Amino acid sequence: MTLSTGQQAPVFKLFSSDLKETSLEDYKGKKVVIHFFPMAFTGVCTTQLCTMRDTFGYYNDLGAEVVAISVDSPFTLAKFKEENNYQFPLLSDFNKEVSQAYGAYYDEFVFHLKGVAKRAAFVLDENHTVQYAEVLESAGDLPDFNAIRDAINQ
Repeated sequence: MTLSTGQQAPVFKLFSSDLKETSLEDYKGKKVVIHFFPMAFTGVCTTQLCTMRDTFGYYNDLGAEVVAISVDSPFTLAKFKEENNYQFPLLSDFNKEVSQAYGAYYDEFVFHLKGVAKRAAFVLDENHTVQYAEVLESAGDLPDFNAIRDAINQ
């Protein structure tokens, strides 16, 4: 079941590309933008995260933290982060629990791959209540970046 506006975001603990355990609780009292993406090093995923990279200052100025989550290993995410100069954490949901909790999960993806994160975006307020939720069925689509900005400005 996908999260919707007004619901409390599920708490998580995941390892980052820096091999640091990162929890939603680490962002207590801050707005958070969470991007889920299917796979590192793919075209649309790179576009999604590079868009966030290139507008990072905007989110930072509003006091919003950005994190990105996929089912890739922390080691794959480290290389992806390095090659694209992402300044926000990339978190590994290798066990696929967080993607499922947020309703951003394909049981079966292309090439019969099982258990891949859907492309999704969530904006959480300072209490980690969902202010915006978008889960895309097509991995070829990008989230609505304008709607994400609007939700942060509320």
